[in-house]
Amino acid sequence: MPRLCLSAPLRAALPLVLIGSSAVPCAVFGLVSPASAHAVLERKEAAPNAAYRGVVQIMHGCDGRPTTRISVTIPEGVTGAKPMPKPGWTIETVKSAYARSYPSFHGQVSEGVTKITWSGGSLPDEQIDEFTFFARISDAFAPGATIYFPVEQDCTEGSYRWSDVPAENGNAQALKAPAPAVRIIAARGTATQGTAAQATATTAPAAPAAKTGAIAIETPWLRATPGGAKVAGGYVTLHNTGTEPDRLTGAAIPQAGRAEIHSMTTEGGVMKMAPVEGGLALAPGAGVALKPGGYHLMFLDLKDGLKAGETVAGTLTFERAGTVPVTFTVAPIGAQGPDRQGPGAQETGAAAPEADGHKHHH
Repeated sequence: MPRLCLSAPLRAALPLVLIGSSAVPCAVFGLVSPASAHAVLERKEAAPNAAYRGVVQIMHGCDGRPTTRISVTIPEGVTGAKPMPKPGWTIETVKSAYARSYPSFHGQVSEGVTKITWSGGSLPDEQIDEFTFFARISDAFAPGATIYFPVEQDCTEGSYRWSDVPAENGNAQALKAPAPAVRIIAARGTATQGTAAQATATTAPAAPAAKTGAIAIETPWLRATPGGAKVAGGYVTLHNTGTEPDRLTGAAIPQAGRAEIHSMTTEGGVMKMAPVEGGLALAPGAGVALKPGGYHLMFLDLKDGLKAGETVAGTLTFERAGTVPVTFTVAPIGAQGPDRQGPGAQETGAAAPEADGHKHHH
C-alpha cells in the first residue's frame, strides 16, 4: 500500500487512527509544495525576446524570524536585469560576462547583472513583501522551456536557499527547496500578452506644460502601481525662468498620505535612494528633470492604487512660487516616460519596459 503524504494542518485535523504507518509527513520525503514555499514569482509566464517584470514574493520568514536579505540569481539567457529599489533596503548587484552575446534593442550585449541583493531591511514573519526586478528574456528560450531564478532568503536567525532545479525531465514537485520558475510561452501578437487594444488603452496623453511665476512645469506624470503597493514614483521637468533662485519643497496627490523628494545614485555597484533634505534647488535660468534613475517624487502611504491611463489632480509646492495645482498623467508600470511603455513591452500580465540600458525603480 503506498504511503500517504499529509500536510501538518491536515494531520492535525484527522483522527489518530488514520495517522499510522501508511501516513507519513511530507517532511519525511523532503517534499515542499510550491504553494507553501517561502519565495515565489508572481509572474509565472513570459515570452521569448520580450521584457519580463520579475516580482519575488516573500511569504514569511525563517521559523518566525524577520527576513533581512533577499538575493536573486539571474540565469544565463536573461539579460539586462535591473532591480527596483525599496525604501529601507540597500541594493547590490553583481555583473558578469554572459556565456554568449544576446540581441537587445541597443545592439548585442555580452555582460550584465547576474545577481541582485536587497539587504538592510526587516520584513516581519507575519508580513509579506515583494522584491522586483526588470529583465529581458532572450532568444535562448523557446516556448515550453522553464527558467529558474534561485533565491536566497536570510533572516536575523536562519536562512533558506530556494535553489533546487529539477534534472532534465525530472519532477519539480519532488524538490526540497524549489527555485522560483517561469514558463516560456509563445508571444500573442506583437505588443503585450493580451490585446493591442489593452496596450494602447493604458497610455494617457501627456499633460500640457504649465507656468507659475518664473517656474515652468512640464509633463508631470506618475507610474501605475501593482495591487497592494504603498508607494508610487512621480516625475516632472522644472525650469526656473526668473532671476531669483527657488526650491521645490513638496508635492501631493489625494491617493497618498505624504510625499518626499528623493535622489538616486549608484556607488560601487550599490544603488542608494535618499530624501533630499531642504528641497530641490532651482537656480535662476536653469532646469532640472525629475525622472527614473535620478531625482524623483516618492508618494508614500498610498490609500488607492494608480491605474495607467488615469489623470490625477495634485500639487507641487515651491519656496517662492508657492503651491501650484498640476495634473499628473499615469503611465504603465515601469514606463520610462509619460507617453510610452518603454521598448520591448512584451510581458505577461502588464506592460513593462525594455530593461537594457534604462533605469527602473518603484
